[in-house]
Parts: sequence; C-alpha cells; structure tokens
Amino acid sequence: MTESTPVIEMRHIVKKFGDFAANDDINLQVQQGEIHALLGENGAGKSTLMNILTGLLQPTSGDILINGQPVVVDSPSKSDSLGIGMVHQHFMLIDAFTVTENIVLGSEITKGLSLDTKTAAKKIQSLSDQYGLAVNPMAKISDISVGQQQRVEILKTLYRGADILIFDEPTAVLTPQEIDELIAIMHNLAKEGKSIILITHKLDEIRAAADRVTVIRAGKSIKTFPVAGVSSQQLADLMVGREVSFKTEKEPAQPKQTVLSIDNIEVDDARGVAAVKDFSLEVKAGEIVGLAGIDGNGQTELIQGITGLTKVKSGHITLNGKDVTNKKPRQITESGVGHIPEDRLRFGMEVDMTLSENLSLQTYYKQPISKSGVLQPAEMDKLANKLVKEFDVRAASIHVTAGSMSGGNQQKAVVARELDRDNDLIIAAQPTRGLDVGAIEYIHRRLIDQRTAGKAVLVVSFELDEILNLSDRIAVINAGKIVGIVDAKETNKQELGLLMTGMSLEAAREALKEEVTV
Repeated sequence: MTESTPVIEMRHIVKKFGDFAANDDINLQVQQGEIHALLGENGAGKSTLMNILTGLLQPTSGDILINGQPVVVDSPSKSDSLGIGMVHQHFMLIDAFTVTENIVLGSEITKGLSLDTKTAAKKIQSLSDQYGLAVNPMAKISDISVGQQQRVEILKTLYRGADILIFDEPTAVLTPQEIDELIAIMHNLAKEGKSIILITHKLDEIRAAADRVTVIRAGKSIKTFPVAGVSSQQLADLMVGREVSFKTEKEPAQPKQTVLSIDNIEVDDARGVAAVKDFSLEVKAGEIVGLAGIDGNGQTELIQGITGLTKVKSGHITLNGKDVTNKKPRQITESGVGHIPEDRLRFGMEVDMTLSENLSLQTYYKQPISKSGVLQPAEMDKLANKLVKEFDVRAASIHVTAGSMSGGNQQKAVVARELDRDNDLIIAAQPTRGLDVGAIEYIHRRLIDQRTAGKAVLVVSFELDEILNLSDRIAVINAGKIVGIVDAKETNKQELGLLMTGMSLEAAREALKEEVTV
C-alpha cells in the first residue's frame, strides 16, 4: 500500500433528507492497493455514503476527489467511467444466462451483427486467472454456487475496468470456506493495485481482510486507523459508542410442556427431492433449541414445512398438542407461531409498502388495526411508532418504503413485528443476518426474554457463535436428518463442526479425544 495521493477522497460529505442528516460531515480517504473497511451500525450512513460515491445520490455538500482531481459523480455511468465498481449484496444475475453473457450485458462485443462471446469469454478467463477467481466463463449461473455467483459479480466490475471496488456485506450468504476464499481474492486484487472498500458488520472479517478502517457513527466519521493489533471488542465498542457484550447472560433454562413436536416428517425441495427425511424434534416452553448445520441441508424446507409454506409429505407436526400439519400459513400463525424468516425480502416484508404497513402485516385484519373490514391508518401508525422506538428501527419516517431502508433495519422491523405478538412458539431463522454487533446483542436479548417469559424458541443459524450463545439444546442437521442433539453447555465449535459434516456424536467425541491425546 502506497501512502501517496489517495485514489478516493471524500471531504466533509453531508447528505440530508429533509431535516434528517444521513451523512453529517464525513471524511474518507482510500489509498491505492488498500483494503479499507467501512464500519458502522445499521443506519449509520455507510450505504448513503457509497450511494454518493457510485452516483446514485448527490451530496447536499462536500467534495469528491479521484486520484487528487475533483469530480462530480452525478450518475452511475459517471461512476463507472471513473473506474468505480460495486459488488452488491444481492446479486444482479440472470440464472438462464452463462457467466459470460451476464458479464457482458450492457457492454457487449459484437462481430458483425452477432454477439462475440468467444472474445469476451477469453478476456473473462484471463481476468479470472489473474485474480484467482476460478470461474468457468461458459457455465450457466443456475448451475454454480452462491460463492461463485459472487465471483461473477466481481468479474463484472473488473471487465468494465474498475480500479476501485466496493464490497457491500459480501459474506452475508457465504459458507465459512467461501468467506476465507473471498478474503484471499480481495488480497489478490489489492496486490494487483486495486483499491477496495469493504462494508461489513463482521469484525473478525475486518481484522482478517482490511488494512485500515473508518468508523462511522450516527452519520459522522469518528476515527480512521490501521486494523493491525486491534481487537474485535475495541472495534465493536468504538462502532456502537459503548461497551458491547458478545455473550448474552441468561439464567439456566426451566423447560416445561412441549410446545412444538415434529414427528418423522419428510419435506421435498422445489425439485421434488426429499430435503428433510425422518426428522423428529421437540421444543419445550421456556427453552431455546438451536438448529446448526451447513447451508443447504434441509433447514429452509424444514421451516417452510412447519410454517405451512411447503407441503409436508409425511409425518406430523403438533403445536400445543394440536396437529397443524399442512395447515395454511395464516392458520399456523393464528395458532401462536411467530416466524422470523431467513429471507426477509422474499418472506418477511413487502418492499414497496411503507414501514408502518409492514409492521401491521400480521394483524391488519384484526382490531384495532381494522374495524368492520376497514383499515385504520392512525392505529397502524400508532403500532409502528411503538415498535420503531422499542426495537430501535432506524428510518427517516415510518412512511418510507421498506425497500429504502438498510438491510439491518429491515431485519429489525421483521423481528419487532413477530416478537410483539404474544406467540407460544418463535421460529427465528438467521435472526441477525446483516445486523451489526449492537443490534445482534439486542436481538439476542429479546429472544432470551421470550424464553424467560415461557415461550418456546427455535433458532436456525449458520453462525455457530450465535447458536452457542443463545441455545439451551443444540440439534445438528445434515442431509435433512438430525445427527445429534447436545447440551449447549457441554459442546463447542469443533464438536458441532464435525457433527455438521455428518459424523455421529460418538465418532465426533472420539475424534476430538484423539486430537487432544496427539
């Protein structure tokens, strides 16, 4: 990394929406060949700042310099021409197209009247080899993994000549192995002289990937400093502005009656192949059961089967002793189930509706939100104002569309809506995906409060720290089956990791014993 003229300099950036300052005098400098992390709570102003840099928003005041020269970035095409590329959190790829077709879309090479995919594919292969991306240019998007799809997004920016790459929450949907591979790719890009801005809430990843970090809090840039030697605790405390606890204290569980009973169910995936097989599990009132497993082992189909979103092929699901197998989603909700879905945009909210409307989605047909079949907007707003305050959902107003909010605040809104109702069972799938440490601490506290209040809680998460922090018992799923159920106080990441690969509990404990002996 060379300490010369910064490739990017954003000086005294202010962005106001009415009276609300999303960015309030922010300064950012990024050097060539540097991985520069941008760290801040949900709603701190990171996305607004990057939208200004990529031409999607115009600053109210402030200056942008690229390689020391003042520029006006008044459109995304101007940002592209300045060599700035965005690797989005939600991939913008067409499944039916090949890697090459997706990358050249909008900047096609033609030979006569036809598309010259051969020349484009050669250039893409060369870029893939240069940066260690290992992508087949002729593969169909529908046939490659999520991690490889992200590499296609990276190639898209490189193909268009980007020297400055912005990674927005790049590891949200990746496995631990894919995360390690992505960090290696980012280091390769930086070695080749590319400059990277990394937006992430994951503190360990900042420490593994970044050279320097700028902390933003409530729209202001607080501090920029080298990452080397800084602990995750120090980063978290600086980001939130107070001491953050990574471990949520809780009293020993006092489980009572069985609330959810799953008995030998089988659920097919979208292709008609059994994703959940011979699956049995109980969740009692006053306990949190964590379901751990590698993504794609039947967790999605299991939750959809319990909540009525997918047909259960065989077996039974009972709630408080009543059979709810294959009931309609609303019937299951009415039976006392709160569901925080893993995909908030697909199953958790309607992005074109307002925050206020989204917070009433589960109760819009009941009093006081609805009277004689007529919606009562004032009552909806009253509920929204209560939940926004209670759950620290940050938005310019309760009347903005949900789609205009940050991912973390969208998630907090879904959690607020589902926990506000007096449910007997809470199903929380990836409940803190996309949340900063302060918000994670808060959501964990709320889930534990539900358990203390005598509710049954089922948490499904790919984050082992989250599973270990929250759970009383942990069930591990592999290939759609439970491979072991352990007491959270008597297990660790290593044991859970072995179970997640399909190893039996006895074999996992034997293997770990041998490791210790060696």
